[in-house]
Amino acid sequence: MSELDPRLREEAYALQKHLGFALTGWREGWARVELPVGPHFSNRQGLVHGGIHATLLDTAMGYSGCHTGDPEQRIMALTLSLTVNYINQVSGLRLVAEAVRTGGGRSTFFASGSLRDETGAQIATATGVFRYRRDTGVTGT
Repeated sequence: MSELDPRLREEAYALQKHLGFALTGWREGWARVELPVGPHFSNRQGLVHGGIHATLLDTAMGYSGCHTGDPEQRIMALTLSLTVNYINQVSGLRLVAEAVRTGGGRSTFFASGSLRDETGAQIATATGVFRYRRDTGVTGT
């Protein structure tokens, strides 16, 4: 289910194309990213690699602090700190990362995220600190 204003759809960037994830929800202070699970995401043990979890959580948390509602006015951010807690193994076929902006100011923001599969099982949680990029012409509120 998409909760993304079609005007805000961006062309997929290189890593997004390579991994195959999509931004499926985005509004002020919140974002959702989804990825179909495939065998190419497995580690040596046959489990989805933790780096995939971290990438989805980092991406959703970054988007959660960068919503403007205007496709002509984009905000970008860089990750300063990322902490991921791995809770469970993936048993489903789709990963869903949801994140919320939890605070911050003009130059940095804080976010938290949760990764689940489509069965509802919680796979991982994360927190992060992000810095707005000044060279994008816009800073956060």
